[in-house]
Amino acid sequence: MSGLPAPARRVAVDIAEGTGAAHGTFGELLQGVLPDGTAFLVTLPISLGSRARFRYDPHGPLHVYPAHKTKSLTLARTMLDTHGDGGGGTLVLDSDLLVGKGLASSSADLVATARGVGAVLGLDTSPAAVEDWLRPVEPTDGVMYPGVVVFEHRAVRLRAELGALSPLTVVAVDEGGHLDTVAHNRRPRHVPPDLRREYARLVDDLADAVRAADLSALGAVTTRSAVLNQRWLPKRNLDAMTGIAQRVGALGVVCTHSGTMLGLLLDTTADGHQERLKAARAACSALPGTLSVYRSAATDR
Repeated sequence: MSGLPAPARRVAVDIAEGTGAAHGTFGELLQGVLPDGTAFLVTLPISLGSRARFRYDPHGPLHVYPAHKTKSLTLARTMLDTHGDGGGGTLVLDSDLLVGKGLASSSADLVATARGVGAVLGLDTSPAAVEDWLRPVEPTDGVMYPGVVVFEHRAVRLRAELGALSPLTVVAVDEGGHLDTVAHNRRPRHVPPDLRREYARLVDDLADAVRAADLSALGAVTTRSAVLNQRWLPKRNLDAMTGIAQRVGALGVVCTHSGTMLGLLLDTTADGHQERLKAARAACSALPGTLSVYRSAATDR
């Protein structure tokens, strides 16, 4: 019997396909440590992200493309083992997000992977379940949730959902280089009690701003957070960007707290937005670094 050919695999019967997607985030609206010692961040979802396509083969090995996406490979293997039938397949990832810049590229890959593999295997891929899938892999941004969330990235746990934002535009300058976000966030840092209390107040201010659709108040929080982050990962363009924000009428500045980018935050729906955007681009193009523009992800308020 061992000499018999293997049965032909039947597409859509033995081999099934599924897809998943996840948005990235332009750094964080706010990031810090609370009085109880909890490290947290607040997401700024953007329209760019990652997409995963998984072709399940119960009789084959598991491969990922590009091959360096080993964290997604590990996650897919874990989900297959949990499913209990073994097997493998082909996982293909495609992303718009630059790596090592603070745009949650790795987190978006992992969430897209969980959704794509889970869709094929019939596993739970609700946001809370995705947290559980990702927790053993690495500290993660809260991009498995729609809208703005307060997320405990080291514990990989939702703290609060704040809601959706009015459309925003970010005129960004990448100061160059690449940062290992996981390694950066694992470094011990001393956050004194008075600063922890300030972070708690900023979370409350930000929650109020999102709830009231007060983008000016939101910009004040993001600017303060960028200033506070200078003690851990300084951005050389911060003073210049703050000045540009005041001149062009931006809401404030926003940064990738564990990355290399700094941006001007603009209200996309405000009167005169196109003129303001043009002025912001012109002013930022004179700064050292690479200019780009990001849009917030569309969500229902």
